[in-house]
Amino acid sequence: MRSSQYGWGNAIHSTRADDWRRRDRCGNVYGARRRLARGCGGGADMTVQRVLILEDNLIIAMEAEEILRLIGVKEVEIASNLEQAVNAIHTESYDFAVLDVNLGESMSFGFARLLRERGIAFGFVSGYPDTLDFPPDLRHVPLLNKPFDEAAMWAFVDRLAPAEPSSSPLPSGSSDM
Repeated sequence: MRSSQYGWGNAIHSTRADDWRRRDRCGNVYGARRRLARGCGGGADMTVQRVLILEDNLIIAMEAEEILRLIGVKEVEIASNLEQAVNAIHTESYDFAVLDVNLGESMSFGFARLLRERGIAFGFVSGYPDTLDFPPDLRHVPLLNKPFDEAAMWAFVDRLAPAEPSSSPLPSGSSDM
């Protein structure tokens, strides 16, 4: 069930027939100027252009892609295995990556280290409840637990996305659409 203005979840929808745009927890239109608001009070904004998802389960990958687009990410690329992910970072640039820990027969820890060497922010998505069983050098990395929802993804992205100073905060309800 999708969230509504009547209190289910964090999204707000207008009841006006001519206002079909989706709104975030602060009442701002999703995707407005492709910015994700760090807070509701005109604080720093983060601009996210490209995200790489490494996930072997297509349904979970597509759900993550949909949520990322709803909260304002411009481009999302899905890699279903390590080979595709390595090829992707050799040919494209990304603001951050979302990595499934367990990829069936392999783990994403080696790829995470490659991302760290290249200066690409990343976080793990996993059914594991915490990072205690992760390698010691990766225990500090943000973890999004499966199953996740829009609010959990928003908080996860907020920890991963690079912050940019905002010279003029985006007013509530305005958009480029």
